[in-house]
Amino acid sequence: MFNKNFWLYAVGRWISQAGWVIQDIAVPLYVLDKTGSGTIMSIFIIAELIPRLLVNPIAGVIGDRYNRKNLMVWLDIARGVLLFGVIAFNLLDIQSLLAVQVVMSIMGAFFSAGISGMFPDLVKREELAQANSTLQSGGQIIRIAGPILGGVIYAFGGLKLAILINAVSFFGSGLFEMLIEYKWESRKISSLNEVWEDMLEGFKFIKDSKSLLVLVSLAIALNTLLNPIFAVILPYVSRVILGFSSVQFGSIQTATTIGALAGNVLIAGKLKESSENLLFKALFAQLICLLLLSVIVHPLIRPVAYPALLGIFMMGGFFNILVNVPLITKLQKSVPNEVRARFFSAFETAIMATTPLGMAVVGPLLDIIEVSTLVITLVTLSLLASIYYYINFKETIMNIGAEVGEMIG
Repeated sequence: MFNKNFWLYAVGRWISQAGWVIQDIAVPLYVLDKTGSGTIMSIFIIAELIPRLLVNPIAGVIGDRYNRKNLMVWLDIARGVLLFGVIAFNLLDIQSLLAVQVVMSIMGAFFSAGISGMFPDLVKREELAQANSTLQSGGQIIRIAGPILGGVIYAFGGLKLAILINAVSFFGSGLFEMLIEYKWESRKISSLNEVWEDMLEGFKFIKDSKSLLVLVSLAIALNTLLNPIFAVILPYVSRVILGFSSVQFGSIQTATTIGALAGNVLIAGKLKESSENLLFKALFAQLICLLLLSVIVHPLIRPVAYPALLGIFMMGGFFNILVNVPLITKLQKSVPNEVRARFFSAFETAIMATTPLGMAVVGPLLDIIEVSTLVITLVTLSLLASIYYYINFKETIMNIGAEVGEMIG
C-alpha cells in the first residue's frame, strides 16, 4: 500500500514508541512511590515541557536547514547512549532523573523537528491522511499492551529495567531510520542573525493567517486547562487516592489507546475527509467524558472506580482522535516543505507556551484542594472556551486548510 521508506520510518517509530511507553509508565509510578507528592510530579512534567518550549524554535530552524534523516538517526542513538549511562552509573535519584528529563526533552525537540519536516515527503499527497492513521494506529496497538507491560516491568524489575528497555529501543529505531532513502540539500547557518530570521519566519507563517491565529489561541486555552488532568491528576487519583496497582494504572492508559485506535480505524476506513465535520462535536464529547472524572473519587463510586475510569478514558481517546487527526493532516498538506519544520516547531511552541503554568498551578493545588472540585473547574472552563470558539469561529477553524493553501500559493 505504501512505499518502503514509509514502512522503514513507521517500524522505526513503533520500536522507539514501545520502549518509551514502558518508561513513561514507570517514571511517574517511581516518582509517586518515592515522594507521594503531586508537586514533585508536576516538577517532572515541567522539566520536560520548559526545555522543549525554549529550544523548539531553534530546532525548527535546524530541521529545515540540515538533513532531517541524519537528525533522526543520531538523536535516537544519542538518547539510547544517555539512558545506558543512567543505568551504568545508577542515576536513579530524583535530582538525577530530573536532569535526564531535561536533556531528553531537548533531544526530543530536535528529533520532532526532523520527523515533522520529513514525514509528509515519504508518501504521496493523496495518501497522507491514510498514512497518518496507519502510523498512529500502529503506535496505538503498541500502547494497548505497552502500559500494562510497563506496569508489570516496573512491578518486577523496577525503573532500571524500564529504562534499559527504552535505551535498546532507541538503538533499534535508529537502525531502521538509517535505511530510509531521503535526499535533502543542507543549508549551513553562517550567522546567528540567520537563525533569528528563520525562527521568526515560522511564527510569521502563523501570524499572517487569521485561521491559524484562532486555532492557536484555542489550543493554548485547552492545553493549559486539560493537560494537567492527564499528566498530573490521573496518576495522582489512581495511585495516591484510589490506591491502584501499577498494572491497573497502566491499563487505564491502555483503555485510552484502544479508544484512539478505534477512532483512527474509523477515520481511515470510513470517515476520511468527512471526519472534519465532526471536529467540534467530538471536542464537546471528549470534555463531557472528562467531566465524569470528577465523580470517581466519591465514596459511593469508588467500588466501581476502576471500570468507570477504563470507560471514561476509552471514550475520551476515541473523541480525541476525531479532533486531532484531521487538523494535523490538513496542516501537513498546506505547509510547504522548505518551512515545514519551522512551522510545526512554532505551532508546538505556541500551544505549549502556557502549559507549564497549568502544571505548576495544578500540582500544588492537588495537595490542598479536593480533586473533584479541581476537575470540574478545569473542564468547565474548557467547555466555556470551546463554546465561545464554536459560536464565533467555527467556519474559520473548519476552513483552515484552504486559507493556508491560498497563502502559500
